Formats: sequence, C-alpha cells, structure tokens
Amino acid sequence: MYQKILLAVDGSAHSERSADHAIKIAKLTAEAEVELIYVLDYSKSKSEVLHSASLAELESARRNKLKNIEEKYQTADVSYQITMKHGEPGPTIVSHANDHDFDMVIVGSRGLNSLQEMVLGSVSHKVAKRVNCPVMIVK
Repeated sequence: MYQKILLAVDGSAHSERSADHAIKIAKLTAEAEVELIYVLDYSKSKSEVLHSASLAELESARRNKLKNIEEKYQTADVSYQITMKHGEPGPTIVSHANDHDFDMVIVGSRGLNSLQEMVLGSVSHKVAKRVNCPVMIVK
C-alpha cells in the first residue's frame, strides 16, 4: 500500500483538506509516514524577508502557517515530518518526490479558472504531469 506519502502544503484551506485525506490514507497502513513539503516561493519569500523584523520572526511566521496541519497529524497519531525548501513550488515538489521514491503525492487544487490555468499553469497540474508515482489532487 502507500507507506511513503508526500503531502504538498502551504497553510491554505486547500492544503488542510489535502492533509485530512493524507491522514485517512496513512491510517490504512501501520508503517505509513507522511512527509509534509512546504516550498517557499522565491518571489514571496523575498517580500517576507524584507518585511520581517528578524530571522526568528520569519521562521516563526512560516511555522505558524503549518500549525493547524501539524496539530491534525499529532491528534490523529500519524507519523510525519516537515521539509521546507526554497524554489518554484511545482518543479521543487516534483524534484523532491522523484528523488525520494514516494509511493504517492497528495496536493491540493486551488481551482483556477481555465484562463488562469492556461496562462499560469497550476502547481497540481505540473506535479501530476511530471512526478513518477500516483498523485491525488484534492479539491
């Protein structure tokens, strides 16, 4: 079954719903572990650095985005770890997933309209196309 699950998170409501599904899947296998990957987008992280008072404050703000999700895993007693990376979310998630042989990747969908998706592309679409394992996209 799915023992090594990668969950892409960003602290949004979409990633919280994805976290709920990852917990359900992880509970099906006693040895399952979920790795939460939080990719700090370069364009957003530059702005955060410029507007934060200290590095500790910045790190605390980033961890707070994941607080609700972390609490879900602790309450559900599901083994998890958090990985933070810098880069463009889509390619960074794909690279991490393919380099570490995950059994499944779970990612939330923001529900872009067709024009936004055509122009911007979506992280979930990029991940689904390029990752080497099954992908669950949660709406």
